Amino acid sequence: MTDIADPVLEGYAAAHTTPPPAHLATVAEQTRATLDFPNMMVGALEGRFLEFLVHALRPRLVLEIGTYSGYSSLSMAAGLPPGGRIVTCELSPVHAAAARAHIAASPYAERIEVLEGPALESLARLGGPFDFVFIDADKPNYLAYLEAVLDKLAPGGIVVADNTLWRGRVLDDDDQSPDTRAIRAFNDTVAADPRLVCVQLTVRDGVTLIRRAGDVPGDA
Repeated sequence: MTDIADPVLEGYAAAHTTPPPAHLATVAEQTRATLDFPNMMVGALEGRFLEFLVHALRPRLVLEIGTYSGYSSLSMAAGLPPGGRIVTCELSPVHAAAARAHIAASPYAERIEVLEGPALESLARLGGPFDFVFIDADKPNYLAYLEAVLDKLAPGGIVVADNTLWRGRVLDDDDQSPDTRAIRAFNDTVAADPRLVCVQLTVRDGVTLIRRAGDVPGDA
């Protein structure tokens, strides 16, 4: 199991999505040329998806867990309302340096702050409230990240978790690797948690949207 969508169909979707602006195309090119594991970058299709979510929700404060080279931060920044900003957490000094360079060269340098170090330590120092949270970091800590942000989520805020279909490996019972088991546990826990309402989408590698139950009258 390697693809959750037909590659030809996904290519068609990408071809019928507005292409990224020049600064994001440069980020993608330099990421592939200079960093290990460039498949960690969200890419053009999911980047536009994140931008649309941010544009629709108009968050004042966005939290990102897992910066990598800055592509997703810069995608979301394009959808921010006036005065909106992003705080993004990155463990790797190499990735944080690359992201800071890309952000500095973009139109959004004043709207994105990169915090370097373990994300749970950074989260403990952050007050919020966060209107929008994007989780795209080490898989074994997904549940810990979610718990850490729930009490700091603004009313009506949402959490977006990436890679939740894990290239289909969540369905492979023979795959008992730590990352796969962590994603399965995350998916099962979120779906069963009465505090939460979620929807899992087959966008790229699986994207789950999460909000607190009770944030809309229909939850009552």
